[in-house]
Amino acid sequence: MAQAERGAGGDQAIVDVGRLLGRDVELVAELAQVGDADAQDAGEAEGELARAAEGERGVADVGETSEADIQDDIEFALIQMKAETLSKIDEALARLEEGAYGNCFECGEEISEQRLRALPFAVRCRECEEVRENALLRERWLSQRRGSTSLFLDVSS
Repeated sequence: MAQAERGAGGDQAIVDVGRLLGRDVELVAELAQVGDADAQDAGEAEGELARAAEGERGVADVGETSEADIQDDIEFALIQMKAETLSKIDEALARLEEGAYGNCFECGEEISEQRLRALPFAVRCRECEEVRENALLRERWLSQRRGSTSLFLDVSS
């Protein structure tokens, strides 16, 4: 993971990015520690699975098992979201070091300071992001439309 490669110098870069963007430095540093928390969560999950295999959990009915499965799914989704956020932060730090931070991937124009304050790892300006999102929605709509079958198909042809 890029965080492991970053080391102590990378932590300073995170603090610098936090100051540059006017963001809460503690929040940025906390996001940088997500990778360590993910590893700890994975270790705890392995330990819990081992205890369950040994029968330490006791007897659970269908409702308790279902509830536990849902909770596990939620925790896993949260871990994935944190990991994705950390990855985006690492990519933003790399762009900062390259001197490309704050430029739109699509049009090359500068991303507004207001957008970068709200989303420090943004890669597109607002206009290009809107165009991209609209294209994705249109594509999704068309694929759903193609996938559905009509009751009034002309079978004579």
